[in-house]
Amino acid sequence: MSERAQSDIRALRARYPVAQSALLPALLRAQEELGWVPPEALAEVARLLDLPVEVVAEVASFYTLIFTEPVGRHVVQLCTNVSCLLSGAEEVRRRVEERLGIRAGQTTPDGRVTLLAVECLAACDEAPCAIVDEQRYGPLTPEAAVRLVEELP
Repeated sequence: MSERAQSDIRALRARYPVAQSALLPALLRAQEELGWVPPEALAEVARLLDLPVEVVAEVASFYTLIFTEPVGRHVVQLCTNVSCLLSGAEEVRRRVEERLGIRAGQTTPDGRVTLLAVECLAACDEAPCAIVDEQRYGPLTPEAAVRLVEELP
């Protein structure tokens, strides 16, 4: 990570009385710079916050908004929780996979889009829903979901 990102993470740490409270914003800052959070960045965040790397890795792997593997320029997260499934999420996923030519968990060959099936986006009132590049959409029809991915630059 750059010195600027490290400085930002140290400043985050100073804002919280408990180091672990700064962990999620620190991981997001690392991801903002790198596009994802590789093992080296997990270790660097752990060092900067004086936390065990295992704790940092556990938090990073828990949240779907933290990417611990490389992702495309755009990330499409489709909810697979019960409310979304009962509202048509399987058909939304199937149609988006078909349009992109990939399965959930994959990135298009050109690196443009990563498609992820995630457990819950906390938007049951908008089921079926998705997050595309940090913006939530829902309720989605299969056609609307396909349009969303087609309109990505």
